[in-house]
Amino acid sequence: MNDLTDDTDLTLAERAALRLQREILAGAFAPGDRLGVVELARQYGMGTTPVREGLSRLLSQGLIVATGRRGFRVSEISRADLADLTALRAVIEIEGARLSFASGNDTWEAEILATLHRMRNYVRRAGIAALEGNPDYDALHKGFHMALIGGCASPRLLDTASTLYDQAYRYRRLMMRKLVDPDALILHHEELAEVALARDLPRAAVLIRAHLETTLRYVYPEPAD
Repeated sequence: MNDLTDDTDLTLAERAALRLQREILAGAFAPGDRLGVVELARQYGMGTTPVREGLSRLLSQGLIVATGRRGFRVSEISRADLADLTALRAVIEIEGARLSFASGNDTWEAEILATLHRMRNYVRRAGIAALEGNPDYDALHKGFHMALIGGCASPRLLDTASTLYDQAYRYRRLMMRKLVDPDALILHHEELAEVALARDLPRAAVLIRAHLETTLRYVYPEPAD
């Protein structure tokens, strides 16, 4: 379970995992915070068994880590972690683009344009509020990035890309607070859409890597000489 989707028809364990995932990504729990099973069960109004199962589900997403005596903590953030995450996302998303450029159809192209349109309209309405780690904007942003590689015909690649995107959310929140120009957000994505529709893989690879590395540069800038 990688997507922040509606919790209708989910099991208790899935609901616990989804709620905790949302709270971690939104910053309700800080990096390194202890996640007590009993406390979470009381807060979520369910038993400890589904909460523990939900926590185990989030281990694979890298949002939490297991500690001694069956405990859990929110994963720490660091430059090394973000650099590793960024490098892997670039590999996955560039390969997804390559496959999509080779086999993407009219539906794939239409989804790229539709997700870009929705994101553009949101930024125009929200203005500077879109730069504050807004989860509504981030959902639209994720939709666009998944659309770019949506023609790859590889469910596992898409699932991996989705998981890595979610893991980077806490870093994006930090970056968004440092941005000052909402229009620049759209410009970068318009360029990505343009090269995708042109199926220009060399240019797309450069833009995808540069786009992903923006978060690293903002959150952990290189020291001035």
